[in-house]
Amino acid sequence: MSYLLLKYLHIMGACVLFGTGLGIAFFMFSAVRTKDVQAIAATSQIVVKADYLFTLTAALIQPLTGALLVWQAGYEFLDLWIAVSLALYIIIGLCWIPVVFMQIEMAKLAQSSANNESTLPTRFFQLYRRWFILGWPAFISMLTIFALMIFKPVSF
Repeated sequence: MSYLLLKYLHIMGACVLFGTGLGIAFFMFSAVRTKDVQAIAATSQIVVKADYLFTLTAALIQPLTGALLVWQAGYEFLDLWIAVSLALYIIIGLCWIPVVFMQIEMAKLAQSSANNESTLPTRFFQLYRRWFILGWPAFISMLTIFALMIFKPVSF
């Protein structure tokens, strides 16, 4: 596969990861702010689907295209910008994996509340707070990885 095609796929994957993450956060945050249990239930179901369809797919492609780019471009995995990017990618994964399970549980809780025409349980809001908090290190890590890919610093 050509270097430019790999680079294109890698950049598109990064955009999908970032864009889906930001979109999911925006829609979930917006739905919860409405306090409308039906809207929260519907949105949380879509959030779970979007994470599987887009985030998971891109998250699996990124390391492959990244490794091939490193190899084709003659970089080393121990180059500072690559090593830091990989560490940040791991941080993102460590934030994202529990978030997926939180989203699934929040969706079930919201759907149950919608079906029963009741308010959301305390557990939903506990999960939501954790979900919101875990989004920040992932978001900042993604921004930092974009900067590292562009600037490729050899030292900080």
